[in-house]
Amino acid sequence: MTARATRAPLTDRLRERLEPWLRTLWYSSAPPCRQRLLRAAMAPLAAATAVVAIRRRDAIRRLSAPQVPIVVVGNLVAGGAGKTPLVVALVDALVQQGWEPGIVASGYGARRRDARLVGADDEALEHGDEPVLLARRTGRPVAAARDRAQAVRTLLAAHPRIDVIVSDDGLQHAGLARSVEIAVFDERGAGNGRCLPAGPLRAPLAQAGSMDAIVLNGAARSPVAHERTFRMRIEPTRFVPLDGHAAPVPAGEFASLVSAQAAVAIAGIGAPQRFFDTLHALGVAARAQALADHAAIDPELLESISARWILMTEKDAVKCAAWADSRCWFLEVRAIVEPGLAHWLNETLHGRTPARDPRLSAVQGAAEAAARRTIR
Repeated sequence: MTARATRAPLTDRLRERLEPWLRTLWYSSAPPCRQRLLRAAMAPLAAATAVVAIRRRDAIRRLSAPQVPIVVVGNLVAGGAGKTPLVVALVDALVQQGWEPGIVASGYGARRRDARLVGADDEALEHGDEPVLLARRTGRPVAAARDRAQAVRTLLAAHPRIDVIVSDDGLQHAGLARSVEIAVFDERGAGNGRCLPAGPLRAPLAQAGSMDAIVLNGAARSPVAHERTFRMRIEPTRFVPLDGHAAPVPAGEFASLVSAQAAVAIAGIGAPQRFFDTLHALGVAARAQALADHAAIDPELLESISARWILMTEKDAVKCAAWADSRCWFLEVRAIVEPGLAHWLNETLHGRTPARDPRLSAVQGAAEAAARRTIR
């Protein structure tokens, strides 16, 4: 047993064991018999999840309009689908279009839960990996809190010139008023189509139809019909040393630098295999070590890895930059988004988007009503 295994928080160790098992349960077309039986046994809990999600949706619809437009970018499925790179891309696009955007996030896994501003040099363990990453990548004001409405108030109080806010996740946050909702799906789609814990859905899939837009990451297929569906892809740009001892290396040239030396890739994100597949596509041979989503990357973990190179995502890098050594590099990526998305969002925020097709709205309304009847 490694030093990491004995010192890692119990919750991280449990999640590292459970998450691969859950991914099989949720996304495999033919899970083992034992898991199929367990999935059936979870049906009452999944129904309860759906009930809660529908009630939250009703509460959101009763909220007053926000002080400034709020764009919520999130997932209907548990785990990452590429929303944070999309938030960065949308914020950059809004800046180019003349907006003064700010960002809010929950700061999941952070020590602090209160509403606070988060800067590029703040500690990820204190404030959360995603808020720190967003502050570094965008240069825009960021606020974090488990209560996103409080984060919005904190952000506007400190930066009154902000005229639009982008929320990293929060589709199911009942206290957050919003103007635009964008749901992101990756190649996993909606998995088995069931709600947590029997499936990956945080809410009934019918709610995807009520989103203002859907964004498909990579080769993903939309699990629902929607009139506003856009595409994006995550493109690796360069590898960056955490301790700054060397210049960044273009992503396509890094394999020749690593050569045949031992390399380990670690990933504490919702879909770690995507990172490992990206390294493989770049020709970088590295032993994969998947961690729990948002897992802490402490000095003991790095010390326990015997390799010339330790490669990680940028979200993981913000958690260990203070104690990373010269072996540690992160892969910087960017979201390449279909141009129509930024144009549509700008038009929507200016109030110039054409009304939704009433025929499609009727279909989506019927789907949500059917979901309500099913779980009663």
